[in-house]
Amino acid sequence: MKDSIEQKCLAKGVKLTDQRKIIAKVMSESNDHPNVDELYRRVSVLDSKISIATVYRTVKLFEEAGILTKHEFKGDKARYEELNEGHHDHLIDVQSGKIIEFVDDEIEMLQKKVAKKLGYDLVDHKLELYGVKKKS
Repeated sequence: MKDSIEQKCLAKGVKLTDQRKIIAKVMSESNDHPNVDELYRRVSVLDSKISIATVYRTVKLFEEAGILTKHEFKGDKARYEELNEGHHDHLIDVQSGKIIEFVDDEIEMLQKKVAKKLGYDLVDHKLELYGVKKKS
């Protein structure tokens, strides 16, 4: 079972106020990659006193602590997801905005092969694919 964002904060010494705990809980339970506005709407349901500024500051704090990662997908607001050990890439549906996470061993091998061919050892990468759903 993966650690919750709250558990990761405690492990990294990030102080958790009640409002930060709510933001951490909502983010941990997210199955998507919310932007700050979406996250704010979700936490407001649980605590209407949480301001959007608090959400922005908390997301930035969690990102700086290595708990969340920020994605700036083309043509969209920054989106966030929990930083996990496993690597994955993203396919973004340009019509709906849906973000699909995937892992493909063939792509991973090809990236290493290209880097090696160009005289490099691959140490990191980020792959974002943008597409339109095929009609059935």
